[in-house]
This record gives sequence, C-alpha cells and structure tokens, in this order.
Amino acid sequence: MPKQFKITYSTLGANLEVFHRQYDKAVAAVKKNVGKTYPHSINNRPIHGRGEIFASANPADTHEVLANFRQATEEEMDAAVEAARKAFPVWRGMDYRQRVKIMRKAAALIRQHKFELAAIMSLEAGKNRFEAMGDAEESADLIDYYCLQIMEAKGFSMPLGKLSPNEDTRSVLRPYGAWAVIAPFNFPLALSTGMSAGALVAGNTVVFKPSKDTPWIGYRLAEIYHEAGLPPGAFNFIAGDRRIGEELIKHPKLDGIVFTGSKPVGMHIFHDFSQNMIRPTIIETGGKNPAIVMPSADLDVAAEGVMKSAFGLQGQKCSACSRVYVHHKVKEKFMDLLLEKTAKITVGDPSQRDIYLGPVINQNAYDKFATAVNEAQKDSGMILTGGRQLKDDGFANGYFVAPTIVDGLPHYHRFFYEELFLPFLAVAAVDSLEQAVKLSNKAEYGLTAGIFTKNRKELDYFFDHIEAGVTYANRRTGATTGAWPGVNSFCGWKGSGSTGKGACGPYYVQQFMREQSRTVIK
Repeated sequence: MPKQFKITYSTLGANLEVFHRQYDKAVAAVKKNVGKTYPHSINNRPIHGRGEIFASANPADTHEVLANFRQATEEEMDAAVEAARKAFPVWRGMDYRQRVKIMRKAAALIRQHKFELAAIMSLEAGKNRFEAMGDAEESADLIDYYCLQIMEAKGFSMPLGKLSPNEDTRSVLRPYGAWAVIAPFNFPLALSTGMSAGALVAGNTVVFKPSKDTPWIGYRLAEIYHEAGLPPGAFNFIAGDRRIGEELIKHPKLDGIVFTGSKPVGMHIFHDFSQNMIRPTIIETGGKNPAIVMPSADLDVAAEGVMKSAFGLQGQKCSACSRVYVHHKVKEKFMDLLLEKTAKITVGDPSQRDIYLGPVINQNAYDKFATAVNEAQKDSGMILTGGRQLKDDGFANGYFVAPTIVDGLPHYHRFFYEELFLPFLAVAAVDSLEQAVKLSNKAEYGLTAGIFTKNRKELDYFFDHIEAGVTYANRRTGATTGAWPGVNSFCGWKGSGSTGKGACGPYYVQQFMREQSRTVIK
C-alpha cells in the first residue's frame, strides 16, 4: 500500500521521492486517456448532448487535446434543473447523518484517487505538482469539514425559549432547493467541491457548470459523487461556456446560486438573479491583495512569502499577492532578496517534476499579460524581472510567460487596484504603516492581505485597520495565500464577496439554508 501524503499549499508532509514516483505514474496513466469525448451527467445518466463540440486543451501544449465536451443546450440545462428539483425532496428528506455518510464517502474517494485527480489538474489547469495535490487534498478536507459542521450542530436544529410551560419552540435550518454551482478554472476541484459540498450537506441539490477551461476535472467530480451514492438528480453536470452560464443564472426554477469568479460576472449574477423574488447568492469575486513589509521584518521571510504568493499558480489565484508596499528604509535589501528568489523559479510543463511556474490558462490571459507589460513600460514602470512571453523551444506551443516584477509606477496606477490574475507584481515604497494600510484599503477589493513586522503595535494596527477578510502576518509559506478548511476562513470583504461569511470557515454551510421557527403547543 503506497504511503499516503498530506500536502497543502503551505506544508509538505511527504517523502518527496516516493511522491514524485507516484505522481509520474499518475501522469502516465492519465495521458493514456486523453482525447476522449465526455457527456453531460443529468439524473445520474450520461447525456451525450447536441451542442457543438469544444476541446479542453493543455495550456502547456495547446496541440494536445485532453478531452472533448459538448456545449450544453438550453433544453439540456432545463433537464438538469428539473432533475435537481425532482431529487430535492428525496435528498432533503434523508436524515442529515445519512447525507453526511454519503458525502464522507465522496471525500474518501477523492483521497483514493488524488494522484489521478492532481495529474488531470496539472494538465488541464496548469497547476504544478504541489499546487495540484494541495487542490485535491483540500477538496476532501472541505467535504469533511462541512460534514463536521452539520454533525456538531445536530442538523442545525436547536431549542428556543418558552412563553408557557406547555409550549415547545425550536429553530430549524432548512435547505432551499436546487442550486446552481458555477466554478472557475484556478481551483477546479477544490472550489467546485467546496461550493457543491456546502449545498449538498445542507440538503440542497445541484446543477454544476465548471469553467470551460477545466471541464474534465469537473466531470470526474460528478463521477465521484455518483459513486459515493448521491441519489439520481442530486448532482448534475453540464459543460459549456459563458453562454450556457448566462442562461443558467436566469433560470426561474433555481433556488440559489453559488459562484466564484470575476467581479463583473459576480455583480451581474447578484443584480440579475433576484428579479421577481429574493433568492440567495453566495459570491466570491477576487482580490487585489497587498503585502506590507516593515523595517523590523525578517526580510528573507518576507521575500519568500511574497514570491510564493505572487507567482504560485502563475498569479491566477484570487488570493495572489499582486502589490507590495515596502518601507523605504528596507526596500533595497528586500528587493534584492525578492529578485534573487524569483530568479530561481523554474518554468515549464507543470506536470513534470521540479517545475514551479506553469502556463497561464488561455490565449486571453496570455495576451493580457503582454498588454500589461507594455502599459507598465509606457507609464514609466521599470520591469525589474520578467516582462516576456516565452516562445523558445519547449514553450512555443503553450501560454508561458515570465514572472514579472514592476517598480516605479505611481501609487494611483491601476495596477495597484485592478485585478490582473497574472504573474505580475507591482512594488511601491512607503514611509509608514499608516500610509501602506491607507493605500491598501483604496482598492475596491478586500479579500486577503499580509504584513511582515516584528513590532506588536504594528501588528495590532494592521489587523484593526486593514479592510480584508483573510489576513496573515509573517508567513513565509505565502504572504497572502494558502487558506485551508477549518484553519483559515476565506471570506471576501467589500468587492470580494457577497455574504460576509467565507468558505473554509465555521459559518459556510448555514448560508445554504433558511431558518424556520417551529412552535408546538402540547
């Protein structure tokens, strides 16, 4: 029996030689299955569909078609919603402990297949080995954590006070019904699993649409849920681009939507979903996450933490560190260390050993990178490292770019405030912590933020004044990244989230439920 590993985004608890051998084996096995065509999954049945075929290609080598899917039609989407609605009374009617048993089996299946799932994500999403394995591990932990929440709350049923001795009163949280789960490409298993698990554990049913860039791993999640024993229609998978997503968010028979993605799309959903009736929307919409470096900081720790958060998964994390405010007294030394660490980053096929930076996800991101570099140079920014699309041998067929650090842009430049979702880091000098926090808070986003200081008063000021839902101090493993279920609640403030209660935290599952007060006179 191979040794089991626990790899998160922040820790490595493994014999890496054994890990890499198992990963190599998984990549080889997965590659034997590339090029197949997969159906939608509605009511636990394969639906081969009538829409046009689209390919999920390897962003490291766009000539390699990993899997083919069909664009879901409105008729197929309607069938998925109807299947979810029909399954809802059955799934809701189960004792919550039985639902938990099924969901925990899904978590166990994810762990059983985690090398295969991680290998798919390396190929399809461009995640390096440790990022991909962390994604798979987090997916299983999310299910278990949300199951624990409902078990500890005894199904979210609690007694209330009495106005008379013969009165029994109780607050009960009840599921809404059929939910749409719309997932992004960057954490294609963890976010898909976390959002759907929150809905399912609570007793809702799901229509799931993954990103068009990562449908293969989304289909595997559907297979795992079905194997775990979810009843027909409890989890339905449809593939497609934004066109079917747009139709899905307008569907009148859905009871809720949970979405992770860009702010424009999230705001569109928030405004349009509740036209004739207020319906719950749980939305996380990205970030423009700052790291602050003060004179008392351990600068080696700060440089490594910033590098890892800025360039992990090619900067394509909503929690990525994309701007740094460093005190002018230590800026030169900090920058020397940051550039030294960035220069050691290995770029290449992320399914291969010892590669840190893979490709950006698609042509749009590749072109956006070039536009950003040109704009930074035009606006007097100094490209300290990177600034290039990589087109040499080994990179010619993929969306590879160099990790890029820009200095010298004015504090008001848009690159300090607008999310780029690229391996592109803007640096600015500041004169005080107060100035750094003020500049940090000017952004419309409020997802993650980090600080490096050994001064207790500075720590207190940072935590009390920073406008972000996820905060870290002195974190070598990631200045602004690396949240884990039950360890770091992941909650967006301001333009980064809609509910004020985050994934990975103790209040997530309740958002998929509504309260019913029950009074019985004996």
